[in-house]
Amino acid sequence: MKDGSLKRMAEEIIWIYQYARKYWKSMIFYTLIGLSGVAVGLAGSLVSKDLVDIVTGHRTGEVVKYFALTIGLALGTTIVGQITDFISMVISIKVNNEMRAEVFDKILITDWESVTKYHSGDLLTRWTSDTTNISGGILSFIPNLIISIVRFVAALSIVIYYDPTFALLSMLGLPVSLVLSRKLMRRMRNNNDRSAQMSAKMSGFNQEAFVNIQTIKAFDLIGLYGRYLRKLQKDYLDMKIDFTRMSIATSLILTLAGMLVTYSCYGWGIYRVWTGVITYGTMTMFLSLSGTLTAALNSLTGTVPTAIGLATSARRLMDIIDMPRDDLSRRDEAEAFAKKNLRNGISVEIRDMSYAYHTGTKVFSHTDFFAHPHEIVALVGPSGEGKTTMLRLILALLKPQSGEAMLVSGKEKNNKMPIAPYTRCVFSYVPQGNTMFSGTIRENLKRVREDATDEELVAALKAACAWDFVSKLPEGLSSPIQERGGGLSEGQAQRLAIARALIRRSPILLLDEATSALDVETERMVLKNIMKEEYARTCIVTTHRPTVLSMCDRVYGISDHKCVPLDEAEIKRRIDDF
Repeated sequence: MKDGSLKRMAEEIIWIYQYARKYWKSMIFYTLIGLSGVAVGLAGSLVSKDLVDIVTGHRTGEVVKYFALTIGLALGTTIVGQITDFISMVISIKVNNEMRAEVFDKILITDWESVTKYHSGDLLTRWTSDTTNISGGILSFIPNLIISIVRFVAALSIVIYYDPTFALLSMLGLPVSLVLSRKLMRRMRNNNDRSAQMSAKMSGFNQEAFVNIQTIKAFDLIGLYGRYLRKLQKDYLDMKIDFTRMSIATSLILTLAGMLVTYSCYGWGIYRVWTGVITYGTMTMFLSLSGTLTAALNSLTGTVPTAIGLATSARRLMDIIDMPRDDLSRRDEAEAFAKKNLRNGISVEIRDMSYAYHTGTKVFSHTDFFAHPHEIVALVGPSGEGKTTMLRLILALLKPQSGEAMLVSGKEKNNKMPIAPYTRCVFSYVPQGNTMFSGTIRENLKRVREDATDEELVAALKAACAWDFVSKLPEGLSSPIQERGGGLSEGQAQRLAIARALIRRSPILLLDEATSALDVETERMVLKNIMKEEYARTCIVTTHRPTVLSMCDRVYGISDHKCVPLDEAEIKRRIDDF
């Protein structure tokens, strides 16, 4: 309470409750099944008492009946347990699937600049391990807590009814459990945090290593990466050893406490039978119930690490989900705006815009930028000056600190929409690098428009100068592509990415170094084909190569936090210098 741990746990459990309440019927059913198992188990203890008394009393007429009843109750306990496990498995998978889908959706609509602060391996670990932990805990934590309390109270009541002295002996382990729970709570949370961080680190390392195998081989870094992996494995092992030592010590103490309770009850039962106070059957029942009480106490004690684990996972997911989200509230309006103005075109107008990264690095200061339908507008400048950042601002992946960024109808100058996450439907985008997905060429192209026909795919491939090599592949559009475009050259992957953007048929096309791997002739042909389309497209390109600048209607040079139109003399000088 002093360091705020309980308050944080309460906040995290309340957050988990928003998922748990959806499954209250399943939780009630699970609880009832568990309670029926408790009832069957306690009934078995009472029947075993009567059976022992019948045998020791030589009441042979009742032996068969009670023996059959004992077997029946044992079978009932087994069946109830199997049913509970099955129902638990089914519901847990359903909860896990739903939670993962919901968390996945929320990660995708999280503000891009915020989510990029996390390593992809860390995001993957949170999405998989933490959601699995919570989905399993949602179904089991509250029902198991209720079941353990009922089992404990019921068993204790029966013991008190027959012999209160046995109840006192059965409770000897309670102080030990309470002391251990209090002492180990903070350490458990710290270990859970360390384990999650280490798992994220391992996942991130593995993911990056496998994605960059080519680079690792090319630089002969196999030995370095092998040593680094073994260091991570050693750190993980050391962390697990530390955690296991604590678990072993805890388990040993609880086991010794349980043995003390069991043998104390056993000795006391022998004494009570010897003195004639209780029967053999009653002693058998007490011994059975003392084990039930010990198990119930351990289950209740086990809810502490379970609660801590759930709270830790909840906090890790809350860190992601509670980040700012993209505003998609006017998406339908933006789609109608794009459809209405597809033929006439849409302009991009940015006025007096300033932007700095969250680290404080200034990129733009009071900058203007304009691009209109039927134009190819180029952004040029040294690497790192802000060309890609400008495209991200246009896509609303980044948000400027000041200024106005608008989409304006090509015909109706008063028909405007502010650039926002919900206006991304207006754009097609070809980013830097290889952005192909695993699957066939057809599947890759249709990701941006599922209803596209093969004829439209071929037309887009022709416009991107890609059909010449696709048509020669043995399987054509059905040819498989490996992860990150494996099996394709950089130029082929770029042309496919351009074709995919054209399939979307958006009013504005953004090309970020998208023709850097093409030869000059193919690059110029692709740009000419793009602008031949029957609707008024606005095309914005970033490039290091000024060879296509002569095709551009306007060229902006980016430097010193400004985006300034270049005159014809400066454009000619850049072309000549190249």
